[in-house]
Amino acid sequence: MFPASTVPGHMGKLVFGILRGKTVVLMRGRFHNYEGYPMWKTTIPIRVMKALGVHTLFLTNAAGGLNPDFNVGDIMIIRDHIDLPGLTGECVLRGTNDERFGPRFLATVDTYDRELSEIAKTAAAELGLNEILREGTYIMIGGPTFETVAESKLLRSFGGDAVGMSTVAESIVGRHMGMRVFGMSLITDMCSMSYDEKKCTTHQDVLAIGEKRAGDLQKLASLIVEKMTL
Repeated sequence: MFPASTVPGHMGKLVFGILRGKTVVLMRGRFHNYEGYPMWKTTIPIRVMKALGVHTLFLTNAAGGLNPDFNVGDIMIIRDHIDLPGLTGECVLRGTNDERFGPRFLATVDTYDRELSEIAKTAAAELGLNEILREGTYIMIGGPTFETVAESKLLRSFGGDAVGMSTVAESIVGRHMGMRVFGMSLITDMCSMSYDEKKCTTHQDVLAIGEKRAGDLQKLASLIVEKMTL
């Protein structure tokens, strides 16, 4: 049974349809570890999608910006990730491995498909989105708290360009099953790097930026799907 999503903006529904001539399965929202679900359970939809015949996994998220060159509203192609929960013993593949899905020990150096990233860059250029398109490393944290100033500085020193509370577990599970994986983050806020900053990020801020950029994201995602080779 699928978990129930408890986060505003995440409907937790599967939608089936045709997008730019390709059959797609869309997850309207996702489940998070911070909602109390074990990591493996948050990725059940990815397992189901694979069983349905899906071979390319397109992931999106809202993220906080760590890179000082980024701006709120930018779109970042995920080049690589840092799995902080995984590094501290909560890897999504922890536990008994089912060889029908994939290997016990998974190489993750090629998690994000380079061809799909190049397609995304081409699509962004055609749509005139070059100025807001970025590429970088996404760091996953557990949440649900947003980062302290000290934590933001630490994550930036690790080489992170953006930080969020999802996506990495799904990308790992996708690769575990041999799926091509592409991910992009919408930068919905900039992480505080100074104690003098007065503005504190809220979930409402995140939703507002998501709504503002929804049209651009829809156009970009649709064009990427159109340009994908099956």
